[in-house]
Amino acid sequence: MKTIISLLICTFMAVGMGFAQQQITPAKKGVQYGKKIDAKNAISVAALEKKLQTEENFTGKITGEVQEVCKKKGCFLTLKRADGESVMVRFTDYAYFVPADIVGKQITVEGRAKMKETSVEWLQHYAEDKGASKEEIAKITQPKKDISIVADGVVVLN
Repeated sequence: MKTIISLLICTFMAVGMGFAQQQITPAKKGVQYGKKIDAKNAISVAALEKKLQTEENFTGKITGEVQEVCKKKGCFLTLKRADGESVMVRFTDYAYFVPADIVGKQITVEGRAKMKETSVEWLQHYAEDKGASKEEIAKITQPKKDISIVADGVVVLN
């Protein structure tokens, strides 16, 4: 009996996770995810880069273009940088997710940013969530120091 109940629970969880991305509100101008915010006093990703050269942390709003989003359930996104690299944005306590159609949109996030070294293990995990091939994942062999943002809220600007 316990086995049957366990299997049913696992089945319902798997089905729910499969539909997770479908239950998220599509990204349209003004749509909010997480804490309700606006774009007032937001700085650009380039301005954030400059601030973090002299300051350890930044708390506030950052505006940028979404480059990628977690393909599994929208649990993180990346913002485009001028040099072609990206800035990782995760969500506070994974309390909310964003839709896949947010890629290419201008958004503002509010939260905390800092320079962080990301381990090989986490870089590989993120690559897998982005849909990278096993060969691409295997090429990740060095940790990376980069900007990391933990966002309390997101608002779509366009």
